[in-house]
Amino acid sequence: MDHQPKFFENLSGSGKAIGVLTSGGDAQGMNAAVRAVVRMGIYVKAKVYFIYEGYQGMVDGGDNIVEVSWESVSSILQIGGTVIGSARCKAFRTRAGRLQAAYNLVRRGITNLCVIGGDGSLTGANLFREEWSGLLEELAQKGKIDEEAVKKYAYLNIVGMVGSIDNDFCGTDMTIGTDSALHRIIEVVDAIMTTAQSHQRTFVLEVMGRHCGYLALVSALACGADWVFIPEYPPEEGWEDTMCVKLSENRARKKRLNIIIVAEGAIDCHNKPITSEKVKDLVVQRLGFDTRVTILGHVQRGGTPSAFDRILASRMGVEAVLALLEGTPDTPACVVSLSGNQSVRLPLMECVQMTQAVQKAMDEGRFDDAVRLRGRSFENNLNTYKLLSQKKPDAELPKSNFNVAVLNVGAPAAGMNAAVRSAVRVGITEGHKMFAVIDGFEGFAKGKIKEINWGDVGGWTGQGGSILGTKRTLPGKFLEKIAEQMRTNNINALMVIGGFEAYLGLLELSAAREKYDEFCVPMVMVPATVSNNVPGSDFSIGADTALNTITDTCDRIKQSASGTKRRVFIIETMGGYCGYLANMGALAAGADAAYIFEEQFDIRELQANVEHLTEKMKTSIQRGLVLRNENCNENYTTDFIYQLYSEEGKGVFDCRKNVLGHMQQGGAPSPFDRNFGTKISAKAMQWISKKLTETYRKGKVFANTEDSVCLLGMRRRNLVFQPVTELKKETDFVHRIPMEQWWLKLRPLMKILAKYKTSYDVSDSGQLEHVAMHSPKEAETGAI
Repeated sequence: MDHQPKFFENLSGSGKAIGVLTSGGDAQGMNAAVRAVVRMGIYVKAKVYFIYEGYQGMVDGGDNIVEVSWESVSSILQIGGTVIGSARCKAFRTRAGRLQAAYNLVRRGITNLCVIGGDGSLTGANLFREEWSGLLEELAQKGKIDEEAVKKYAYLNIVGMVGSIDNDFCGTDMTIGTDSALHRIIEVVDAIMTTAQSHQRTFVLEVMGRHCGYLALVSALACGADWVFIPEYPPEEGWEDTMCVKLSENRARKKRLNIIIVAEGAIDCHNKPITSEKVKDLVVQRLGFDTRVTILGHVQRGGTPSAFDRILASRMGVEAVLALLEGTPDTPACVVSLSGNQSVRLPLMECVQMTQAVQKAMDEGRFDDAVRLRGRSFENNLNTYKLLSQKKPDAELPKSNFNVAVLNVGAPAAGMNAAVRSAVRVGITEGHKMFAVIDGFEGFAKGKIKEINWGDVGGWTGQGGSILGTKRTLPGKFLEKIAEQMRTNNINALMVIGGFEAYLGLLELSAAREKYDEFCVPMVMVPATVSNNVPGSDFSIGADTALNTITDTCDRIKQSASGTKRRVFIIETMGGYCGYLANMGALAAGADAAYIFEEQFDIRELQANVEHLTEKMKTSIQRGLVLRNENCNENYTTDFIYQLYSEEGKGVFDCRKNVLGHMQQGGAPSPFDRNFGTKISAKAMQWISKKLTETYRKGKVFANTEDSVCLLGMRRRNLVFQPVTELKKETDFVHRIPMEQWWLKLRPLMKILAKYKTSYDVSDSGQLEHVAMHSPKEAETGAI
């Protein structure tokens, strides 16, 4: 994009007043959105008001509508739910209620509303906007406001953010709260699995989702459930028999537990409800298995928001304020949302209509349409689940006569095992013989290779680390031996799951093709590293889990500081030379500064940060948090920064330092990493199958073109296969990072929310897009 960057400095909010409210069901991350709206609003010199208790507060007025300051939203980032309250409001559904609400807003000069809620709340806001001028006229006739006020406050701007744990809103990939709800579900499933394993039990888990099966579907994908019931995809006639056969087959394969996930709105193909109790009774009667039901209920709405939700909500909050500042009487009410990795603005009513169309399709039994209307991401989840959950009988599997090897390379990253499981199962479904290589390229050279079957990878999704074993060793010094192993085992394709070393490894193998024919086979790499430093992909498996670990730790550290006032913590994160973890961790934890290699800093900047913190200690917020990437500067070490802050802050604040270390590589993978690993790996395997068919000539596979050694990465909104040789020009090999990194654009966000003056490039935002219906073909191509 060769556009001239557009900065928001020329967008001033002075003279404008913004009201922010949360409405409908609560969701984790709403507070992060509220905080971002307040701080961005104040940053652009607008007045910002809290509207307590949703629309009820707007109708009641009085103390429910209060102007807020910068400090009002301190320490709310890590709290679940919404601190400004949410209530169902009957009065706002009547014109008289809306008239009173309009009066309360006009009295305070509020003509910009930021509504955080579900589709009901947003539809209500849109109606309010359409009636606004009529309501003001009526108020003037009743003598409650004068004609000048009618002119001055002539139109109402509305921007919505979707806060809903069900992810049931069309047009946005993820709504605020969905990722956190998945965290709650997965924590419970992981815990239940250990007890079910002990007693050979079957567990039926009921998750939220009255009209939308997203939570059920993704948690089934993330824990490898045996069966899932969702409203959009009811089971076929006779499902009772099919399910029982599958459960007993799994037991016969020595699987000691069964997990069945039921969305609370699950139905059969005649639109009759399927309840968790009904499923349990069926399993007990038909199979006699020891079966228990667990209904998760409101646990899913609770708890602290995940790192993803905090960053999503902060990005959306800032985007919402920009949308309000740019609003004119002609701009329709819009929703700020996420598509892939891009924030977008969409017309609110288009999204609402599409969301309602899904329900209509389900009511009329058009379930294929319902799935398609839900969007690419939902459809992809469903297709991947269908692919991985049920093994076809051997007689029905195609026989490709190809052998495919899978290996892990580099440092361990949470989610690697989910990726291996997915690759093995998709490979078997496509008719290949799958081989697992133990201990990376080094193990390959030593002949540590064995066939791996469908059942061997059961239960792998929730395991952290790398079960296959992984090493950083590059293949360069073992080329002869690896070629020999590939010849001996007749390996026709390679799938490498790993970090920067995996990328370097594929470059070396690709260069060695001239000498060794054995390497003339399709090879694909799936990025997996906590550092997120692989060129060609915005995300890598494992980075989300590491980010959550950092965020949780920062939360605890901040809490420890609340007892001892005036304390600044300096925290060192991993990442090599890549500042992703430090920067995004700072955004998710509400840090005051983050030092990274990509943005050079000098002693003057360090000094400015110390002064900034000294000022902050004079307010009611008496603690500071500073993150430092491990390799951001060879001289300004963590110790140096700690000593500098200690000396300069004497008498004002004291300092503590913390090196997070290898805890960032451990732990059970987050739902995002399990899901991302599963989907990206399945896609890579399908690419291998396609390439094998294309390059099979005269009884052997021969692939020596550049596009037969690829890296599969997430780029903005799509998953893209890129030849590794082409990525060379995008790579800084000395520092092992991509030359351009998307997340640097979010750096000013962190600074703004920490009260630094900075410039923020808003070139990517600002265009109102339309909600597109996609064709079934499109679901297969790009979206994750």
